[in-house]
Amino acid sequence: MGSCGALQSFLFEYDTPRIVLIRSRKVGLVNRGVQLAILAYVIGWVFLWEKGYQETDSVVSSVTTKVKGVALTNTSTLGARIWDVADYVIPPQEENAVFVMTNVILTLNQSQGRCAELPDDSTECKGKTDCVPGHASTHSSGIQTGECVPYNSSVSTCEVFAWCPVEDDYHVPKPAFLQEAENFTILVKNNIWYPKFNFSKRNILPTITSTYLKNCIYDSQTDPFCPIFRLGQIVEAAGQNFQEMAVEGGVMAVQINWDCNLDRAASLCVPKYSFRRLDNKDSAHTVSPGYNFRFAKYFRDSDGTESRTLVKAYGIRFDIIVFGKAGKFDVIPTMINIGSGLALFGVATVLCDIVVLYCMKKRYYYREKKYKYVEDYELTAAVTGELSKPLLLSLLPGFYQQECCCSSSISSTLVLLPPSLSGVFPSEET
Repeated sequence: MGSCGALQSFLFEYDTPRIVLIRSRKVGLVNRGVQLAILAYVIGWVFLWEKGYQETDSVVSSVTTKVKGVALTNTSTLGARIWDVADYVIPPQEENAVFVMTNVILTLNQSQGRCAELPDDSTECKGKTDCVPGHASTHSSGIQTGECVPYNSSVSTCEVFAWCPVEDDYHVPKPAFLQEAENFTILVKNNIWYPKFNFSKRNILPTITSTYLKNCIYDSQTDPFCPIFRLGQIVEAAGQNFQEMAVEGGVMAVQINWDCNLDRAASLCVPKYSFRRLDNKDSAHTVSPGYNFRFAKYFRDSDGTESRTLVKAYGIRFDIIVFGKAGKFDVIPTMINIGSGLALFGVATVLCDIVVLYCMKKRYYYREKKYKYVEDYELTAAVTGELSKPLLLSLLPGFYQQECCCSSSISSTLVLLPPSLSGVFPSEET
Protein backbone atom coordinates (compact mmCIF):
# COMPACT_ATOMS: atom_id res chain seq x y z
CA MET A 1 0.00 0.00 0.00
CA GLY A 2 2.84 2.38 0.82
CA SER A 3 4.44 1.92 -2.59
CA CYS A 4 1.09 2.57 -4.30
CA GLY A 5 0.66 5.79 -2.35
CA ALA A 6 4.14 6.95 -3.27
CA LEU A 7 3.46 6.20 -6.92
CA GLN A 8 0.19 8.15 -6.85
CA SER A 9 1.98 11.11 -5.21
CA PHE A 10 4.63 11.02 -7.91
CA LEU A 11 2.16 10.84 -10.79
CA PHE A 12 -0.62 13.15 -9.65
CA GLU A 13 1.14 15.87 -7.69
CA TYR A 14 2.97 19.01 -8.83
CA ASP A 15 5.13 21.31 -6.73
CA THR A 16 6.16 24.83 -7.63
CA PRO A 17 8.80 27.14 -6.11
CA ARG A 18 7.54 29.67 -3.64
CA ILE A 19 7.53 33.19 -5.10
CA VAL A 20 7.81 36.29 -2.94
CA LEU A 21 6.98 39.62 -4.57
CA ILE A 22 9.20 42.37 -3.12
CA ARG A 23 8.23 45.94 -3.90
CA SER A 24 11.55 47.75 -3.62
CA ARG A 25 13.02 50.34 -5.93
CA LYS A 26 16.61 49.27 -5.24
CA VAL A 27 15.99 45.59 -5.84
CA GLY A 28 13.80 46.29 -8.86
CA LEU A 29 16.44 48.50 -10.47
CA VAL A 30 19.15 45.89 -9.85
CA ASN A 31 16.94 43.19 -11.34
CA ARG A 32 16.04 45.16 -14.47
CA GLY A 33 19.60 46.42 -14.89
CA VAL A 34 21.05 42.91 -14.87
CA GLN A 35 18.33 41.67 -17.23
CA LEU A 36 19.01 44.57 -19.60
CA ALA A 37 22.74 43.82 -19.58
CA ILE A 38 22.10 40.15 -20.33
CA LEU A 39 19.70 41.07 -23.11
CA ALA A 40 22.26 43.44 -24.65
CA TYR A 41 24.93 40.73 -24.46
CA VAL A 42 22.73 38.10 -26.11
CA ILE A 43 21.45 40.36 -28.89
CA GLY A 44 24.50 42.57 -29.43
CA TRP A 45 27.40 40.19 -28.94
CA VAL A 46 26.08 36.67 -29.47
CA PHE A 47 23.72 37.31 -32.37
CA LEU A 48 24.87 40.50 -34.12
CA TRP A 49 28.64 40.43 -33.59
CA GLU A 50 29.38 36.70 -33.31
CA LYS A 51 26.45 35.74 -35.56
CA GLY A 52 25.28 33.03 -33.20
CA TYR A 53 22.39 32.22 -35.53
CA GLN A 54 24.79 30.76 -38.13
CA GLU A 55 26.39 27.39 -38.74
CA THR A 56 30.12 27.84 -39.55
CA ASP A 57 32.74 26.02 -41.61
CA SER A 58 36.53 26.34 -42.00
CA VAL A 59 38.21 27.08 -45.30
CA VAL A 60 39.93 24.52 -47.52
CA SER A 61 42.54 26.18 -49.73
CA SER A 62 45.10 25.66 -52.49
CA VAL A 63 47.77 28.17 -53.54
CA THR A 64 50.02 28.53 -56.59
CA THR A 65 52.52 31.32 -57.23
CA LYS A 66 54.39 32.84 -60.15
CA VAL A 67 57.26 35.31 -59.82
CA LYS A 68 58.36 37.72 -62.56
CA GLY A 69 61.30 40.08 -62.91
CA VAL A 70 64.87 40.31 -64.19
CA ALA A 71 68.01 41.83 -62.66
CA LEU A 72 71.46 42.80 -63.96
CA THR A 73 74.64 42.22 -61.92
CA ASN A 74 78.24 43.06 -62.76
CA THR A 75 80.89 41.52 -60.48
CA SER A 76 84.55 40.76 -60.78
CA THR A 77 83.83 37.06 -60.45
CA LEU A 78 80.99 36.66 -62.94
CA GLY A 79 81.16 39.87 -64.93
CA ALA A 80 77.92 41.25 -66.36
CA ARG A 81 75.07 38.80 -65.97
CA ILE A 82 71.28 38.77 -66.27
CA TRP A 83 69.32 36.95 -63.55
CA ASP A 84 65.81 35.76 -64.37
CA VAL A 85 63.17 33.67 -62.61
CA ALA A 86 64.95 30.38 -63.30
CA ASP A 87 68.05 31.72 -61.49
CA TYR A 88 66.63 33.25 -58.31
CA VAL A 89 63.41 31.27 -57.56
CA ILE A 90 64.57 28.11 -55.80
CA PRO A 91 62.97 25.62 -56.10
CA PRO A 92 60.63 26.58 -58.96
CA GLN A 93 57.51 25.53 -57.00
CA GLU A 94 56.82 25.02 -53.29
CA GLU A 95 53.62 24.28 -51.42
CA ASN A 96 52.03 27.58 -50.31
CA ALA A 97 55.41 29.34 -50.45
CA VAL A 98 58.04 30.82 -52.76
CA PHE A 99 61.72 31.60 -52.12
CA VAL A 100 63.35 34.54 -53.92
CA MET A 101 67.15 34.73 -53.74
CA THR A 102 68.38 38.25 -52.95
CA ASN A 103 72.03 37.63 -52.01
CA VAL A 104 74.54 34.91 -52.83
CA ILE A 105 78.01 33.55 -52.14
CA LEU A 106 79.34 31.68 -55.18
CA THR A 107 82.24 29.21 -55.10
CA LEU A 108 83.12 28.47 -58.73
CA ASN A 109 84.80 25.45 -60.33
CA GLN A 110 84.95 23.15 -57.34
CA SER A 111 86.28 19.65 -57.94
CA GLN A 112 87.12 16.62 -55.79
CA GLY A 113 90.67 16.90 -54.43
CA ARG A 114 92.96 17.94 -51.59
CA CYS A 115 93.20 21.51 -50.33
CA ALA A 116 93.67 23.59 -47.20
CA GLU A 117 90.71 23.87 -44.81
CA LEU A 118 89.31 27.26 -43.81
CA PRO A 119 91.24 28.67 -40.83
CA ASP A 120 89.62 28.64 -37.39
CA ASP A 121 90.59 27.49 -33.89
CA SER A 122 90.07 23.81 -34.72
CA THR A 123 91.77 23.71 -38.17
CA GLU A 124 94.87 25.95 -37.80
CA CYS A 125 98.07 23.96 -37.34
CA LYS A 126 101.81 24.27 -36.97
CA GLY A 127 102.71 20.71 -37.92
CA LYS A 128 101.37 17.26 -38.81
CA THR A 129 100.84 16.44 -35.15
CA ASP A 130 98.01 18.99 -35.03
CA CYS A 131 96.02 17.19 -37.77
CA VAL A 132 94.25 13.86 -37.31
CA PRO A 133 93.85 11.67 -40.42
CA GLY A 134 90.20 10.80 -41.06
CA HIS A 135 88.86 13.43 -38.68
CA ALA A 136 85.75 15.36 -39.71
CA SER A 137 83.38 17.51 -37.70
CA THR A 138 79.89 18.73 -38.56
CA HIS A 139 81.38 22.07 -39.63
CA SER A 140 84.25 20.64 -41.68
CA SER A 141 84.49 21.17 -45.43
CA GLY A 142 85.96 17.67 -45.83
CA ILE A 143 87.94 14.87 -44.17
CA GLN A 144 91.42 15.62 -42.83
CA THR A 145 94.34 13.86 -44.52
CA GLY A 146 96.78 14.38 -41.64
CA GLU A 147 98.88 16.99 -43.44
CA CYS A 148 99.42 20.62 -42.41
CA VAL A 149 99.55 22.89 -45.48
CA PRO A 150 99.67 26.70 -45.98
CA TYR A 151 96.28 28.39 -46.41
CA ASN A 152 97.96 31.73 -47.20
CA SER A 153 101.26 33.40 -46.50
CA SER A 154 100.59 33.75 -42.77
CA VAL A 155 98.33 30.85 -41.77
CA SER A 156 98.56 27.07 -42.15
CA THR A 157 95.60 24.71 -41.78
CA CYS A 158 94.96 21.00 -41.90
CA GLU A 159 94.57 19.59 -45.39
CA VAL A 160 91.20 18.02 -46.25
CA PHE A 161 89.87 15.80 -48.97
CA ALA A 162 86.87 17.80 -50.19
CA TRP A 163 85.35 19.86 -52.99
CA CYS A 164 88.18 22.29 -53.61
CA PRO A 165 88.58 25.19 -53.26
CA VAL A 166 86.48 25.18 -50.09
CA GLU A 167 83.75 27.75 -49.61
CA ASP A 168 84.58 30.95 -47.73
CA ASP A 169 81.33 32.35 -46.29
CA TYR A 170 82.74 34.46 -43.46
CA HIS A 171 81.79 37.69 -45.18
CA VAL A 172 78.26 38.17 -46.50
CA PRO A 173 78.14 40.62 -49.45
CA LYS A 174 76.75 44.05 -48.58
CA PRO A 175 74.70 45.52 -50.13
CA ALA A 176 72.63 42.59 -51.36
CA PHE A 177 73.65 40.89 -54.60
CA LEU A 178 70.21 41.34 -56.24
CA GLN A 179 69.08 44.77 -55.13
CA GLU A 180 66.61 44.91 -58.02
CA ALA A 181 64.62 42.08 -56.40
CA GLU A 182 62.64 44.78 -54.61
CA ASN A 183 60.77 45.40 -57.87
CA PHE A 184 60.04 41.75 -58.67
CA THR A 185 56.37 40.78 -58.59
CA ILE A 186 54.57 37.68 -57.39
CA LEU A 187 51.21 36.48 -58.66
CA VAL A 188 49.26 34.56 -56.00
CA LYS A 189 46.44 32.33 -57.23
CA ASN A 190 44.27 31.07 -54.40
CA ASN A 191 41.25 28.78 -54.64
CA ILE A 192 39.07 28.22 -51.56
CA TRP A 193 36.21 25.84 -50.74
CA TYR A 194 33.74 25.57 -47.86
CA PRO A 195 32.65 21.92 -48.05
CA LYS A 196 29.76 22.21 -45.57
CA PHE A 197 28.05 24.79 -47.80
CA ASN A 198 29.52 23.56 -51.11
CA PHE A 199 30.78 27.08 -51.77
CA SER A 200 33.97 27.74 -53.76
CA LYS A 201 35.72 30.84 -55.03
CA ARG A 202 39.15 32.16 -56.02
CA ASN A 203 41.00 35.39 -55.38
CA ILE A 204 40.98 36.32 -59.06
CA LEU A 205 37.45 37.69 -58.87
CA PRO A 206 34.95 37.48 -61.76
CA THR A 207 35.21 41.25 -62.25
CA ILE A 208 38.95 41.04 -62.99
CA THR A 209 39.81 40.99 -66.72
CA SER A 210 43.01 39.77 -68.37
CA THR A 211 43.86 43.34 -69.37
CA TYR A 212 43.51 44.54 -65.77
CA LEU A 213 45.55 41.59 -64.48
CA LYS A 214 48.49 42.43 -66.77
CA ASN A 215 48.74 45.98 -65.50
CA CYS A 216 47.60 46.01 -61.85
CA ILE A 217 49.76 45.95 -58.72
CA TYR A 218 48.17 45.39 -55.32
CA ASP A 219 47.44 48.53 -53.33
CA SER A 220 45.32 48.47 -50.19
CA GLN A 221 43.55 51.67 -51.24
CA THR A 222 43.33 51.69 -55.05
CA ASP A 223 43.64 47.97 -55.98
CA PRO A 224 42.72 45.90 -52.91
CA PHE A 225 41.73 42.82 -54.97
CA CYS A 226 44.68 42.70 -57.39
CA PRO A 227 46.51 39.35 -56.78
CA ILE A 228 49.89 40.66 -58.01
CA PHE A 229 52.24 41.97 -55.31
CA ARG A 230 55.54 43.85 -55.55
CA LEU A 231 58.06 42.23 -53.20
CA GLY A 232 59.31 45.52 -51.81
CA GLN A 233 55.75 46.60 -51.06
CA ILE A 234 55.06 43.38 -49.13
CA VAL A 235 58.10 43.93 -46.91
CA GLU A 236 57.31 47.61 -46.38
CA ALA A 237 53.68 46.81 -45.45
CA ALA A 238 55.08 44.62 -42.64
CA GLY A 239 57.14 47.53 -41.33
CA GLN A 240 60.51 46.21 -42.59
CA ASN A 241 63.26 47.56 -44.86
CA PHE A 242 63.68 45.43 -47.98
CA GLN A 243 67.37 46.23 -48.65
CA GLU A 244 68.33 45.39 -45.06
CA MET A 245 66.33 42.17 -45.13
CA ALA A 246 67.75 41.18 -48.52
CA VAL A 247 71.32 40.91 -47.18
CA GLU A 248 70.81 37.90 -44.90
CA GLY A 249 67.26 36.94 -45.82
CA GLY A 250 64.10 36.36 -43.80
CA VAL A 251 60.61 34.94 -43.83
CA MET A 252 57.52 36.95 -44.76
CA ALA A 253 53.85 36.00 -44.57
CA VAL A 254 51.21 36.96 -47.12
CA GLN A 255 47.97 36.39 -45.19
CA ILE A 256 44.70 35.92 -47.07
CA ASN A 257 41.57 36.13 -44.96
CA TRP A 258 38.33 34.64 -46.31
CA ASP A 259 35.67 35.48 -43.70
CA CYS A 260 32.35 35.16 -45.54
CA ASN A 261 28.73 35.68 -44.56
CA LEU A 262 26.90 33.35 -46.93
CA ASP A 263 23.52 34.78 -45.94
CA ARG A 264 24.52 37.69 -48.14
CA ALA A 265 25.37 37.75 -51.86
CA ALA A 266 28.31 35.58 -52.97
CA SER A 267 29.92 38.61 -54.63
CA LEU A 268 30.50 40.10 -51.16
CA CYS A 269 32.74 37.16 -50.21
CA VAL A 270 36.16 38.64 -51.12
CA PRO A 271 39.74 38.13 -49.84
CA LYS A 272 41.50 40.53 -47.49
CA TYR A 273 45.30 40.67 -47.62
CA SER A 274 47.74 41.48 -44.83
CA PHE A 275 51.50 41.06 -44.36
CA ARG A 276 53.92 40.41 -41.52
CA ARG A 277 57.44 39.16 -40.86
CA LEU A 278 57.57 35.67 -39.36
CA ASP A 279 61.21 35.22 -38.37
CA ASN A 280 62.26 37.02 -35.23
CA LYS A 281 64.35 40.13 -35.84
CA ASP A 282 66.07 40.99 -32.58
CA SER A 283 69.08 43.29 -32.60
CA ALA A 284 70.17 41.90 -29.23
CA HIS A 285 70.37 38.32 -30.58
CA THR A 286 72.24 38.26 -33.89
CA VAL A 287 73.32 34.59 -33.93
CA SER A 288 72.31 32.87 -37.18
CA PRO A 289 69.99 35.59 -38.46
CA GLY A 290 67.94 35.53 -41.65
CA TYR A 291 67.34 32.61 -44.01
CA ASN A 292 69.81 30.80 -46.29
CA PHE A 293 70.64 27.41 -47.74
CA ARG A 294 73.11 25.81 -50.17
CA PHE A 295 72.75 24.06 -53.48
CA ALA A 296 75.10 23.18 -56.31
CA LYS A 297 75.10 23.11 -60.11
CA TYR A 298 77.15 20.24 -61.52
CA PHE A 299 79.14 20.01 -64.74
CA ARG A 300 81.23 17.34 -66.50
CA ASP A 301 84.09 18.15 -68.85
CA SER A 302 84.75 16.37 -72.12
CA ASP A 303 87.44 14.28 -70.42
CA GLY A 304 84.92 13.15 -67.75
CA THR A 305 86.11 15.40 -64.91
CA GLU A 306 83.22 16.48 -62.68
CA SER A 307 83.02 19.99 -61.28
CA ARG A 308 80.40 22.16 -59.67
CA THR A 309 79.44 25.69 -58.69
CA LEU A 310 78.43 25.90 -55.02
CA VAL A 311 75.76 28.48 -54.24
CA LYS A 312 74.96 29.72 -50.77
CA ALA A 313 71.68 31.53 -51.34
CA TYR A 314 70.30 34.21 -49.04
CA GLY A 315 66.79 35.38 -49.69
CA ILE A 316 63.24 35.98 -48.57
CA ARG A 317 60.77 33.17 -48.24
CA PHE A 318 57.16 34.25 -48.78
CA ASP A 319 54.68 31.96 -47.03
CA ILE A 320 51.10 32.22 -48.29
CA ILE A 321 48.82 31.67 -45.28
CA VAL A 322 45.11 31.27 -46.00
CA PHE A 323 42.54 31.29 -43.19
CA GLY A 324 38.92 32.19 -42.58
CA LYS A 325 35.48 30.82 -41.90
CA ALA A 326 32.06 31.03 -43.50
CA GLY A 327 28.68 31.25 -41.76
CA LYS A 328 25.13 30.57 -42.86
CA PHE A 329 21.81 30.64 -40.99
CA ASP A 330 20.80 27.41 -39.26
CA VAL A 331 17.97 26.67 -36.84
CA ILE A 332 19.97 24.52 -34.41
CA PRO A 333 22.64 27.06 -33.33
CA THR A 334 19.93 29.74 -33.24
CA MET A 335 17.81 27.76 -30.77
CA ILE A 336 20.84 26.77 -28.70
CA ASN A 337 21.93 30.40 -28.29
CA ILE A 338 18.38 31.55 -27.52
CA GLY A 339 18.11 28.88 -24.82
CA SER A 340 21.48 29.86 -23.38
CA GLY A 341 20.39 33.50 -23.30
CA LEU A 342 17.17 32.68 -21.47
CA ALA A 343 19.10 30.60 -18.96
CA LEU A 344 21.34 33.59 -18.25
CA PHE A 345 18.34 35.53 -16.96
CA GLY A 346 18.58 33.34 -13.86
CA VAL A 347 21.68 35.34 -12.96
CA ALA A 348 19.45 38.33 -12.23
CA THR A 349 17.43 36.29 -9.73
CA VAL A 350 20.55 35.01 -7.98
CA LEU A 351 22.04 38.50 -7.76
CA CYS A 352 18.83 40.02 -6.43
CA ASP A 353 18.56 37.25 -3.81
CA ILE A 354 22.06 38.10 -2.62
CA VAL A 355 21.16 41.80 -2.35
CA VAL A 356 17.88 41.12 -0.55
CA LEU A 357 19.11 38.45 1.85
CA TYR A 358 22.57 39.76 2.70
CA CYS A 359 22.92 43.45 1.83
CA MET A 360 19.68 45.25 2.74
CA LYS A 361 18.72 46.52 6.19
CA LYS A 362 15.50 44.47 6.20
CA ARG A 363 17.29 41.28 5.21
CA TYR A 364 15.99 39.32 8.23
CA TYR A 365 12.43 40.28 7.44
CA TYR A 366 12.83 39.30 3.78
CA ARG A 367 14.43 36.00 4.79
CA GLU A 368 11.41 35.10 6.93
CA LYS A 369 9.09 35.86 4.03
CA LYS A 370 11.14 33.88 1.54
CA TYR A 371 11.80 30.74 3.59
CA LYS A 372 9.46 28.61 5.70
CA TYR A 373 11.37 26.81 8.43
CA VAL A 374 10.34 23.42 9.90
CA GLU A 375 12.38 22.00 12.76
CA ASP A 376 12.46 18.33 13.79
CA TYR A 377 12.06 19.12 17.50
CA GLU A 378 8.61 20.62 16.85
CA LEU A 379 7.28 17.34 15.47
CA THR A 380 8.90 15.42 18.36
CA ALA A 381 7.25 17.70 20.88
CA ALA A 382 3.89 17.19 19.23
CA VAL A 383 4.24 13.41 19.46
CA THR A 384 5.00 13.58 23.19
CA GLY A 385 2.01 15.86 23.79
CA GLU A 386 3.88 19.05 24.35
CA LEU A 387 2.23 20.83 21.39
CA SER A 388 -1.41 21.58 20.85
CA LYS A 389 -3.53 19.63 18.46
CA PRO A 390 -3.93 22.46 15.89
CA LEU A 391 -0.18 22.98 15.78
CA LEU A 392 0.39 19.26 15.29
CA LEU A 393 -2.06 19.16 12.43
CA SER A 394 -0.14 21.98 10.74
CA LEU A 395 3.12 20.05 11.04
CA LEU A 396 2.07 16.53 10.13
CA PRO A 397 2.82 15.59 6.53
CA GLY A 398 0.13 13.91 4.52
CA PHE A 399 -2.81 14.61 6.82
CA TYR A 400 -6.15 15.01 5.16
CA GLN A 401 -8.93 17.28 6.29
CA GLN A 402 -12.40 17.16 4.91
CA GLU A 403 -14.81 19.85 5.83
CA CYS A 404 -18.50 19.19 5.50
CA CYS A 405 -20.31 22.38 4.99
CA CYS A 406 -24.00 22.95 5.54
CA SER A 407 -25.87 25.82 4.02
CA SER A 408 -24.23 28.52 6.09
CA SER A 409 -21.71 26.95 8.50
CA ILE A 410 -19.11 24.23 8.87
CA SER A 411 -20.75 21.20 10.46
CA SER A 412 -17.83 18.83 10.98
CA THR A 413 -14.17 18.11 10.31
CA LEU A 414 -12.71 14.65 9.80
CA VAL A 415 -9.03 14.22 10.58
CA LEU A 416 -7.19 11.08 9.46
CA LEU A 417 -3.95 10.45 11.33
CA PRO A 418 -1.21 7.89 10.73
CA PRO A 419 -1.56 4.70 12.84
CA SER A 420 1.58 5.57 14.82
CA LEU A 421 -0.09 8.73 16.17
CA SER A 422 -3.55 7.33 16.78
CA GLY A 423 -3.07 7.46 20.52
CA VAL A 424 -1.63 10.90 20.83
CA PHE A 425 -4.95 12.72 21.03
CA PRO A 426 -8.16 11.53 22.74
CA SER A 427 -11.14 10.96 20.52
CA GLU A 428 -13.49 13.88 20.25
CA GLU A 429 -17.00 14.19 19.09
CA THR A 430 -17.33 16.26 15.95
